[in-house]
Amino acid sequence: MHLVALTEAVDHVCYRYRVRPFEKPLADAGVVVHVQPLARGPFRRLRQLRQLRQAAGVLLQRKLLPPWEIALLRRYARVLIYDVDDAVFQRDSFQPKSPQSSYRRLRFRMTVAAADLVFAGNNYLASHVRRIQRRLHKKDGKSSTAPGLLLSRRCLTVPTCVDPAKYPVALHGQKDQHLRLVWIGSSSTLPSLECAAEHLRAIAKQIPTTVLRVVCDRLPCLGGIALELWPWSEDSEGQALATADIGIAWMPPDSWSRGKCGLKVLQYMAAGLPVVANPVGVHLQMVLPGKTGLLAQTPAEWAESIRQLAANPSWRNSLGRHARSLVQTSYSPAYWAPVVTSAIVNTLRARLGKDAENFPESKPPLSWPTPWFDDTDPAYHGERCASAGGLTGPSLHSRGRSLP
Repeated sequence: MHLVALTEAVDHVCYRYRVRPFEKPLADAGVVVHVQPLARGPFRRLRQLRQLRQAAGVLLQRKLLPPWEIALLRRYARVLIYDVDDAVFQRDSFQPKSPQSSYRRLRFRMTVAAADLVFAGNNYLASHVRRIQRRLHKKDGKSSTAPGLLLSRRCLTVPTCVDPAKYPVALHGQKDQHLRLVWIGSSSTLPSLECAAEHLRAIAKQIPTTVLRVVCDRLPCLGGIALELWPWSEDSEGQALATADIGIAWMPPDSWSRGKCGLKVLQYMAAGLPVVANPVGVHLQMVLPGKTGLLAQTPAEWAESIRQLAANPSWRNSLGRHARSLVQTSYSPAYWAPVVTSAIVNTLRARLGKDAENFPESKPPLSWPTPWFDDTDPAYHGERCASAGGLTGPSLHSRGRSLP
């Protein structure tokens, strides 16, 4: 069976951590995943949606499509799976407008209603999905007991997964004249770090040798603390973390942050770092005080937490070991692969019925999953995709293909 994963770009962070780790387990179960960036422009998008009917199923990742595209996606997808790892039904923390958006909520409701299976990145997101599903069942006039069993299968909470084996382990016994904090993230999330400026200044005031390593493509606008830029790359991010002392994470205390899935915290933990974070959202589940790190709210609490960890390398080492172990046992692809694989395979077979037996032996048609646009043009699917080399296939320039 062939499953098309529609994502923003072939190297997008959500795809790297929420789909790619499960491709091999799915292939072993008879489901081959083909990743496609969503085509840009209505006509190219229409072509892309129409040819999805040649696949056994479609996994839409995170994206909220316009209502007409959601309707077409449901029409052409034999099985539709939706993966959401952000509170996409509202605006983010730093938008000048109100966080509430009726148009976003409408598209989110339509996507959830259309999906045969939803993967939610945390319990907060899952609660929003299940609320929509319950309303749909009530509207359909179904009983109150059977829908509960169905809902538990239609929406699964699957956290973002990190493989600790890909991260070297921090060595906390090594002497260094600097205390090196580390923060990792995309430039779009730098405003969250900048909001913690007062906390970081309090740390630097108490420990003047503190250096903040920023693993990103640029530095934040911060004063009062020494900064060190480590340009992000997938190959070097593990080394960037493992050669630091403490990982830090801060999120605004709002509903957008409650939808975040804590990737940076999991990366710190996988590298054997203790974590200092504010008590918001998934931080409360991942950062276990005295076991995997410390939770701190005010600037004074942050400075004291960092001071305690800086003074005790053996404690940092112990917290780091427990943190890495927690990732392995609760947030690793190896732990979640059976759950994800079983859910996808069972959903495909349940929806396709007898037709499911025909898909494992079939080959993907020549017109799919090759894109219907110039793969080298950043205007069509983003510069990140183009810089990564784009998709591979029998042809990268297939504008003239006839529709099925």
